[in-house]
Amino acid sequence: MKPSSRITIRDVAATAGVSVATVSKVLNARYGVSAATSAHVQSVIRELGYEASLVAQSLRNHKTNVIGILVADLEPFSTELLKGAAKAIKGTGYELVVYSAGGRTGDQAGWEQRYLSRLSGTLIDGAVLVTPTVVDVDYGTAVVAVDPHAGPSGLPTIDSDNLNGGRLAAEHLLGLGHRRIAMITGRPDLESSRQREQGFRDAMRDAGVPVDPDLIEVGDYDPDSSAAAARLLLGRADRPTAIFGANDVSAIAAVEVAASMGLRVPDDLSVVGFDNVPEAALASPALTTVEQPIHAMGHRAIELLIKLIHGEEVDATHVRLPTRLVVRQSARAL
Repeated sequence: MKPSSRITIRDVAATAGVSVATVSKVLNARYGVSAATSAHVQSVIRELGYEASLVAQSLRNHKTNVIGILVADLEPFSTELLKGAAKAIKGTGYELVVYSAGGRTGDQAGWEQRYLSRLSGTLIDGAVLVTPTVVDVDYGTAVVAVDPHAGPSGLPTIDSDNLNGGRLAAEHLLGLGHRRIAMITGRPDLESSRQREQGFRDAMRDAGVPVDPDLIEVGDYDPDSSAAAARLLLGRADRPTAIFGANDVSAIAAVEVAASMGLRVPDDLSVVGFDNVPEAALASPALTTVEQPIHAMGHRAIELLIKLIHGEEVDATHVRLPTRLVVRQSARAL
């Protein structure tokens, strides 16, 4: 047997000196095998590192005890969400598989539908979709959406209070005396992005401060796009005194562009982000940001999904978690 070859049930049977049927009975805890033989076969299974095929298991039992998490890309938000999901899965009897589109979804509406069709039925019992583009469809399996593009719908969803989060960011900068405040917005297709911008605009309106349309640039939650947006904003003769980045990636990009232009943060420019990913605390200066409980979002998504898989009643199928301001060193009073 080659070291790289997959261990099969026949390999286990041959090594243990028993029939394939006997190994099958041991794997499925069926009667007809003595305790000594069962212990011997289990020892060989551990020794060889045999794992039953998920496809074969699903065909036999109509379940795999595997939950899938589908993400458009592995960036800071989805990575932190996976940490919460991994913690929630412990002790449930389920395993977790992550399926990433590798960032190839920019103009592919419905990407999660196509990828879910490859996994559901034979590989996973249910799925968590992170920032899905389509939510009002029948996926044929238990599904929970996190931060869906269109906001809450008929599909069970988990998100955070993005509207209030955008307001918190603007109110903090307004409270520091800033009036010429720019925003690097997120992805136009995402409801969370639209809500953060709306919260920002609402706070500015309530403070009686007009939003200058020339100080709103799209960053797409992307570092390169956000850096380009920051260069446009900071290259203006009447540049802003503060920037609100729709996520921490955007805000950190703004800080880096400011430094490259000889501007000091926060002395010459105040910056606030959104998410509170680990990179925010490690930035120089440490980033003031609006925290959404990303770990909790992943945790709650798994908890809700498992209940749906088991057919249990749930208190709510649309869960919105609170956001809060985390003050650090990247913003100061004028």
